[in-house]
Amino acid sequence: MNKHVIVQSYDESWKTDFIAIRDELDAALKDLALRIEHVGSTSVEGLSAKPIIDIDVVISDRSVLPEVVSALGSIGYSHEGDLGIPGREAFKYEGKDHLRKHHLYVCAQDSEELKRHLAFRDYLRSHPEAASEYGRIKEEGAALYPYDIDRYIEHKSPFIENVYKQLELSNGRVLSDFC
Repeated sequence: MNKHVIVQSYDESWKTDFIAIRDELDAALKDLALRIEHVGSTSVEGLSAKPIIDIDVVISDRSVLPEVVSALGSIGYSHEGDLGIPGREAFKYEGKDHLRKHHLYVCAQDSEELKRHLAFRDYLRSHPEAASEYGRIKEEGAALYPYDIDRYIEHKSPFIENVYKQLELSNGRVLSDFC
């Protein structure tokens, strides 16, 4: 199924959108979450992105996952499993019209996928020239493949893989539609 790929210039409101989502999650999760991280392209100031907030809830270890699933279920999130990416549990939601569209993941603090998300975000935050180039590639991909998310992802994958090689974190996987 193809969906419309929209990439827009950085929007300052993404910061406050994240805070609103984080606060709602924090109220439900209480001490189950060690921290709640804003990851993905909307977390990098100045970076063009799909206007969807990516969030990683960091938990101590997988033993608390059942409690996390229950707490998130109480506020309208359903667990979808790892969707083929070990170390990252995905959640979907309904009834969150008061919040910006977002992707929600739960990761144990020692998860390799969490480390990849944070390393990629932090690399782009500290390398504005790389963030600018990535934004250009994303905008170009959205213009070339406006109704083909898979081709859009293929278009930006070499950049992502190159960053991981530079970070020595690449293990042959790409973040798919995460970034």
